[in-house]
Amino acid sequence: MIDRYTNPEMGSIWTDQNRFRTWLDVEIAVCEAWAKLGKIPAGSLKTIKAKAGFDAERIEAIEKVVKHDIIAFLTSVNEKVGPDGRYIHVGLTSYDIVDTALSLMMRQSLRLVRKRLLELKAVLRREAIKHKKTVCMGRTHGVHAEPVTFGFKILVWYEEIKRHIARVDRAMETISVGRISGSVGTYIHLDPKVEVIALKKLGLAPAPVSTQVLQRDRHAETVATLALVATSLEKFTLEIRHLQKSEVLELEEPFTKGQKGSSSMPHKKNPVRCERIAGLARLVRSNVQVAYENIPLWHERDISHSSAERIILPDSFILTDYMLTEAIDIIGHWVVHKDRMRSNIDATRGLTFSQSVLLALTRKGMSREDAYQLVQRNSLKAWNESGDFKALASADPEIAAKLGPAELRACFSLDPYLEKIDYIFERVLAHES
Repeated sequence: MIDRYTNPEMGSIWTDQNRFRTWLDVEIAVCEAWAKLGKIPAGSLKTIKAKAGFDAERIEAIEKVVKHDIIAFLTSVNEKVGPDGRYIHVGLTSYDIVDTALSLMMRQSLRLVRKRLLELKAVLRREAIKHKKTVCMGRTHGVHAEPVTFGFKILVWYEEIKRHIARVDRAMETISVGRISGSVGTYIHLDPKVEVIALKKLGLAPAPVSTQVLQRDRHAETVATLALVATSLEKFTLEIRHLQKSEVLELEEPFTKGQKGSSSMPHKKNPVRCERIAGLARLVRSNVQVAYENIPLWHERDISHSSAERIILPDSFILTDYMLTEAIDIIGHWVVHKDRMRSNIDATRGLTFSQSVLLALTRKGMSREDAYQLVQRNSLKAWNESGDFKALASADPEIAAKLGPAELRACFSLDPYLEKIDYIFERVLAHES
């Protein structure tokens, strides 16, 4: 089922073919290191590099017999290399290859996630600037609060994506290590120089210390980073879903030509893609728990993490990549209803300006408690009786005694709500091209 959400670029990283290819890259890098130290004849290294290959179907067939993936892999490689194959895997244990290759695959995947985040960041920047002064209703607890702008709402998301890019960079640094240190990490049958030389060729740093495996807090950090990205995408699309409600209808996800929303109700345009992101985010978050449980292993290593990682790592990367791709398209092509945003501000008949009236009264010398009581009395009446708050405030003699008609009218202007928007945008975008 995961194939449905697989973009080819990300999916190819997690194929058996690429995994075996990466294993072979590590094995050859180790052979080159041994040769540099004079332990493998130059002619044998040349033969290994020329002939080393594998057959995925052959590996599968061998593994059914030996029940060991690395042994099956090495058998397939040696069948192609011949006698010089005896120099392959010298002094190594399986996880010298598996974990080092896994770091390479995870780094490759993180680079693609970063690329998608940069694409989403660019779309959000464009839309935030485009709607910088598009006034809409700000809501707290789902209830009308005070006016904001739609661009401001998007700018919040933009800043969040910037933090995710920094998190991905940290995760990439954390996972960009390998280990070529033998069965329990103590180089018993290896020269530590082999690790340094081989990992440098692969673009990885040596883990300062490891057991038979790289410690799984590294991998858990990456999965947690993906879960944070996925959860932000759910947050963004949840807002789109709320704003697409029929009673609100300020925003809609794209509805393409020929698309149908319901098998029974032809009028329906449902935010199904946003809902899909919400569901998939739950899967990625659930994988964090497994990644954390993979950290405690018996002594210098057991294999309890291995089977779980074969599921949670490709799935988390593939799903996050898919969700990012979807979010980029949804936000890049959504439908913004500016008129509806404006009419929804008017829907509560001036109540959203209650704080402006409150503060105007306090500036005239009224205590905050008395001002609050006056404003609340009129706002609750407007709320409960579907009245107009401005009209009720104007007719209240206690308010009128403090605020003249022009002063009260100024309290209901949208202009003050736009005054600091430029400042906020400049603070976020100041040093960005």
